[in-house]
Amino acid sequence: MECDRIRWIGLIYFRLMLRRSIASVAAGLLAPLLLAAAPAGSATTAAALAKRTKPAGKPTPAQSSGPIRLYLSDAYFVHGSAVTVPKRTVQVGGVVTPFVPGQWVSVQTFLGKRLIKTDSLRVKPSRNGSFGRFTERVSASHPGLVTVKVAHLATPQLAGFTALRRYAVLDPSAGFGAGGKFVQLIQQRLAALHFYIPQTGVYDQGTGLAIDAYHRLLGWGTSQTLDRATITWLLDGFGSFNVRDPGDGKHVEGNLSKQLLALIYGSHVYAIYPISSGKPSTPTILGHFSVYSRVPGYLPDGMYYSSFFFGGYAIHGYNPAPDYPASHGCMRVPIVDAISIFNWLNYGDVVDVYY
Repeated sequence: MECDRIRWIGLIYFRLMLRRSIASVAAGLLAPLLLAAAPAGSATTAAALAKRTKPAGKPTPAQSSGPIRLYLSDAYFVHGSAVTVPKRTVQVGGVVTPFVPGQWVSVQTFLGKRLIKTDSLRVKPSRNGSFGRFTERVSASHPGLVTVKVAHLATPQLAGFTALRRYAVLDPSAGFGAGGKFVQLIQQRLAALHFYIPQTGVYDQGTGLAIDAYHRLLGWGTSQTLDRATITWLLDGFGSFNVRDPGDGKHVEGNLSKQLLALIYGSHVYAIYPISSGKPSTPTILGHFSVYSRVPGYLPDGMYYSSFFFGGYAIHGYNPAPDYPASHGCMRVPIVDAISIFNWLNYGDVVDVYY
């Protein structure tokens, strides 16, 4: 009995093992056929099967490309070139699109080849969160070429990028006969404050006269020389001619206390010139007048391109036209300024003269 039981158990075990071996062989034979018959990209490919066997984890966020643009604030542009002068602060602003939280940029500033500043700045969100931004403040103590380099090391959320921006720090010393970008900058700033000045790029007579007029406007006396205070005030945009009679439309105002003449449209100043009005013994007439006669060229007494507004009183060019009251009652202007004033005026234009 015991032997029969052992034989019966062995027979059952043999049949079970035989079934498993047959199933394994069949699977090995059919698997290559099934894989070969499966279409490309099918979920039954080996790659798909391999992916299914990977353990589940946190999804990796998509990496943004992070394009960057750099802008210069408080710099000046002369014929497209960014410039400033020593010890003036320039703000270098960066815009990164899109905004990704938790990002930083490194900023290096060079004057020539010398590293003068390094910073690590957080990229902050814009108001609507569509882009990020940062600002670096840069000041160079000496003339030279400033290069600002910005870099971001790649993170899982934002790709790495680099950018740079350059501007020139100009030598602020200039005198008559000088040229270059600093003189061009000064002429540009004088014109922005509405002083008449041809943009010649040379520190010439016209530049000296405009600087003189600017000093008169500020109440700094009469001088055609650039000093540090004048440069600072010019670059800061200080100083404006106060229009007294905006209701006169297109008109001229002669401010005798400042020895200045302004061509004006309503309340908008078109151009400002230095003048020499009547000396104490032959003062310039005060009041509200209009141009009634215009004479181009020279008159016998040396008056040049004259616009008469009352009797023999006129606005005209004359040599000399000193920086103090010296005329016989007219408002003299330097010869180089006379034609531009004459061409702007017309018959009937109002002339207001006051202290």
